[in-house]
Amino acid sequence: MNGKTVVVGMSGGVDSSVAALLLKQQGYNVIGLFMHNWEEADPNGACTAEEDFADVRRVCDTLAIPYYSVNFAEEYMERVFTHFLEEYSAGRTPNPDVLCNREIKFGPFREYALRLGADYIATGHYCGISHEGRHNNLLKCRDTSKDQTYFLNQVLEAQLDNVLFPLQDLMKSEVRDIAARHGLATAEKKGSTGICFIGERKFRTFLQTYLPAQPGRIMSLDGEVVGEHIGLMYYTLGQRRGLQLGGKHGEEGRWFVVSKDLKDNILYVSHGDEGPLYSKSCLVTGLNWIGEAPEIPASVNTSPSAKRYGAKFRYRQPDQRVCLSTAENGVLVTYDEPQRAVTEGQYAVFYDGNRCLGGGVITEVYK
Repeated sequence: MNGKTVVVGMSGGVDSSVAALLLKQQGYNVIGLFMHNWEEADPNGACTAEEDFADVRRVCDTLAIPYYSVNFAEEYMERVFTHFLEEYSAGRTPNPDVLCNREIKFGPFREYALRLGADYIATGHYCGISHEGRHNNLLKCRDTSKDQTYFLNQVLEAQLDNVLFPLQDLMKSEVRDIAARHGLATAEKKGSTGICFIGERKFRTFLQTYLPAQPGRIMSLDGEVVGEHIGLMYYTLGQRRGLQLGGKHGEEGRWFVVSKDLKDNILYVSHGDEGPLYSKSCLVTGLNWIGEAPEIPASVNTSPSAKRYGAKFRYRQPDQRVCLSTAENGVLVTYDEPQRAVTEGQYAVFYDGNRCLGGGVITEVYK
């Protein structure tokens, strides 16, 4: 027994359940901590947080470990959800899961865990961590299809002190097998989707309760009005479904969103030709570097000998080869190959091999 205490962030899912199990097997004194971060019931009147906490209780009873529940709903509203609404109001497409990690899971949760006497904190994230000298390095996990470093790109390096990621060397299928073998109640539980802590909802209906919809024109790139949108906030770059345009003009193929004009409340679409969706570079601001920061040249250099990094512009995207150069308030990211539907308000996350360097917000996209 190593005698060290680790507080595990338990969501009521199979991943955090197995994380707690593995740490107990390794000799830690394990404490389960469930975060209640959203007060509203789902559209069916069920409080999903209560159901999830019931699963946490069942798992912790099976493991014979203590567990607690803590309410961070106020912090979540102030630090994450308010920003989420502001970004949608500005016509951008935010990713609240990224902020949720920095502002809740590795913020108030970490501080509360330390007050409980934690030597370490742990989560069921699929990622790895290493400590080299004075740096904490965030690493990709073995199961590349589940790797969650993208969502951790804004976590401050100091927040990774004394953090454990027990699932970093496991495949998702192995995690479920471990849970089943040990009789954990979450072994077959469906993985969570939807907005962080809010869960699965009819997104448009949910958003309408917070932001008023402003219908407007849908126009083609040559200026023809082809339909009406129900509010710019409900559409994202490259979207094909839900435009209600059908086969206008008798043309084959489908319409898709190419841009938004927030000032005049116009949604621009294209038909067939995806060229308008592609860009060659983008500006990324609000950078957060994890571990040793890369040395970034002052001017663009895309020669074959220039340093390349991997970049993801959306979750589960394969790493794209890019060059970085300094820009006002951030970095200019120049792609080796044109990229489809790089979206303002989303995050660009950078990699050097297996190491996640961090990332920032896509502020401008250059066609």
